[in-house]
Amino acid sequence: MMHYRAIWISDVHLGTSGCQAKYLLDFLKHNEADTFYLVGDIIDGWKLKRSFYWPQSHNDVVQKLLRKARKGSEVIYIPGNHDEAARQYFGMSFGDIKVQEEVIHTTLDGRKLWVTHGDLFDGVMQYAKWLAYVGDSMYSFILYINRYFNMLRVKMGLQYWSLSQFLKHQVKNAVSYIADFEHIMAREARLRDCDGVVCGHIHKAEIREIDGLLYCNDGDWVESLSALVETTTGELKIIYWTHIKGDPVVAAEIAHQPAVQVLNKEAIA
Repeated sequence: MMHYRAIWISDVHLGTSGCQAKYLLDFLKHNEADTFYLVGDIIDGWKLKRSFYWPQSHNDVVQKLLRKARKGSEVIYIPGNHDEAARQYFGMSFGDIKVQEEVIHTTLDGRKLWVTHGDLFDGVMQYAKWLAYVGDSMYSFILYINRYFNMLRVKMGLQYWSLSQFLKHQVKNAVSYIADFEHIMAREARLRDCDGVVCGHIHKAEIREIDGLLYCNDGDWVESLSALVETTTGELKIIYWTHIKGDPVVAAEIAHQPAVQVLNKEAIA
């Protein structure tokens, strides 16, 4: 069992067939943290409005997160565009899980990281939402194909591989969109007097420096099966969980070290 100061998870898309809930549940069984950040699109409200899909594995993920909150981990939920309905509950708590619009995480070495989903700074989401819905439908179709493709890979003893992510990285326009998004997020972090940003939204895990600021994206649990973590020594890194390990043998206990500050938006001017 690994223990971290913080773990960031986003874009789980519970309620869709593309969600790799079994991999996430296995990850949660093997990893603990002082603070868990759920950085948006945890539940896919768009998809659930069209058709209801909620297998036991999706319920198990929710129960596991609630259990971690009950056992002392701080769990902070920052809604995204697919679970935007939860934005009406900012400042409230549900089963010890706090709902916030955005927060500041302070790393062990004192760096301030702005934590937000990222959709509010996406031009497509803000000015052409219809296009986002069309794209979501096409994306769901690719994930449908990807699901059966990976069932075959598992039977062959191969690890999870994302067809949708491969296709996305081959298209020039998609690559350009991702680069633009990353620079916009870094700029917004600077405006908030932060040293960096942690976000999700684009399903591309990344840690890199942009114009002197740290840009971190925790990826997703549909394509990359990834999370961002801060170790007990203050190192930030991305973990990919493409194999299911099964139930852990040993559980470790580490003292709780809170490092969260709710962002005061009045300070941004």
